[in-house]
Amino acid sequence: MLHLIYILAFTILAFLAVRNLIHSLIVVGMESQRPPMPRNTYRDSSGILRNADHPELLDDSGNMVREPLLVMRSFSMQDARTQLDSLYQSSPNASEEAPEEKS
Repeated sequence: MLHLIYILAFTILAFLAVRNLIHSLIVVGMESQRPPMPRNTYRDSSGILRNADHPELLDDSGNMVREPLLVMRSFSMQDARTQLDSLYQSSPNASEEAPEEKS
C-alpha cells in the first residue's frame, strides 16, 4: 500500500514538473516575440514607462547634469615628459638613486 502512495505522489510531482516546464517554454517563446524594452526605461507601479538615468548623471536635486563631467587638457609629449621628470626628481627615492639620462 505504501508503494502505491509513493508512486502516486511521484507521478503527480512529475506531471506538475512537466506542466511547469511547458508553461515556461510558452512564456519564453512569447517574450522572445515581443520587441525589447529600451535599457534605460522601466515601468513604475502605475505601469507608465519612465527614464532611468544613471545616478552619476544626476545632481543633488535629481535633475540631469548638462555640463561636461570630464575636461581634459591636451599637451605635447615633451611637456608630459618634463612633468614626469619633475615628479620623479621630487620623489624621496630620487636622491638615493643616480638619475638615468636617455638621449
